[in-house]
Amino acid sequence: MAGAYAHPVENPSLPRTAAFFDLDKTVIAKSSTLTFGKSFYQGGLINRRAALRTAYTQFVFLAGGADHDQMERMRAYLSSLCRGWNVQQVREIVAETIHDLIDPIIYDEAASLIEEHHLAGRDVVIVSTSGAEVVEPIGELIGADRVVATRMVVEDGRFTGEVEYYAYGPTKAEAVRELAASEGYDLSRCYAYSDSVTDIPMLEAVGHPHAVNPDRALRREALARGWPVLAFQRPVRLKQRLPAFSMPGRPPVAAAAVAVGAAAATPGLVWYASRRRTRLGAVGA
Repeated sequence: MAGAYAHPVENPSLPRTAAFFDLDKTVIAKSSTLTFGKSFYQGGLINRRAALRTAYTQFVFLAGGADHDQMERMRAYLSSLCRGWNVQQVREIVAETIHDLIDPIIYDEAASLIEEHHLAGRDVVIVSTSGAEVVEPIGELIGADRVVATRMVVEDGRFTGEVEYYAYGPTKAEAVRELAASEGYDLSRCYAYSDSVTDIPMLEAVGHPHAVNPDRALRREALARGWPVLAFQRPVRLKQRLPAFSMPGRPPVAAAAVAVGAAAATPGLVWYASRRRTRLGAVGA
């Protein structure tokens, strides 16, 4: 694997670069949010009917991916489902079950690719439509430097069911550009990876876009544009990987925020987790 996706080491005199990864079906083999459905049921957050519907939605997602309309229906369903949930309880459930649920479904190819980008001096950024309470711990697990994720409105420690920031479609591309402006990334030399046609704006934002396990629409677009198409097929526990591919030790994820420009699809803030301890300023529109 090291030779398959190896990239040159960065020249320190050149502008910084990053690799942007979608999460679901790109880094992990399932939907990150739906994977926790059984755990949320066991924790008393959802009833049996909702647990069964979540399992069915996961099946549909895996069988055929999700186009724009399906993603909108999923967003509306999950927003309604989490209304009233205690945020701290959600975080505790995720922390308690993440190794059992997420570790076994991380693609070996994705983990190797993340390591190679780090060795080449690039930051690794996860950009996911799933909620931050799920995505941030996964980002820490796989060694990401930053995480961009959907944020729900929270009042009195509970989700209201309203979306504060929706990391989806063009909004992902806006987040990538905001981070590039804040961190000094040269987007023409950056990389991006996704399985979904809805992430074409993010893929277009960088100089090295890649389609990973693409849905049919993205596969057609990638072939038409000459983008590399990668097949990730080997989910494996990180601790079972060869020592040469072990994840580098990194400090815990800390929360930070970057202001969204006026063109963002959803008003609010682009929230992301950052492993850097320096304070990050807001980026203007």
